[in-house]
Amino acid sequence: MSIQLNCILLIDDDEPTNFLNKLTLEQAGCTRQIRVAQSGQEALDYLLAAIPRPDLIFLDINMPAMDGWEFLERYRGLPPARKADIVLIMLTTSLNPDDELKTRAIPEVAGFENKPLSQEQLDNVLKKYFSRS
Repeated sequence: MSIQLNCILLIDDDEPTNFLNKLTLEQAGCTRQIRVAQSGQEALDYLLAAIPRPDLIFLDINMPAMDGWEFLERYRGLPPARKADIVLIMLTTSLNPDDELKTRAIPEVAGFENKPLSQEQLDNVLKKYFSRS
């Protein structure tokens, strides 16, 4: 795939999942940088300093301290310039259909995928949100 993003941010507290997702992103060669935040607060701190600002965020729902829902509440309060044009995808193991329905009501969330991230899922996200054609 010829799509090349500047930065992708993974927000997940699970190290093995981050390893697998990062490996998928590296094998795809679709981004210059991959950043990992192991908590919602770490991700918010990064977004406030954001160099580079991510083009794409994959966010887990179930995390301790600050889960994905609370992250989204705080994310909505960030200055518009800090979140402009960022595509945010929920990436979760949740099998609860209510979680997917809930994400559809949140304008900042572009999609909902099950983890770990597969090459096919990644290709679909890149084509849907970043294809210039």
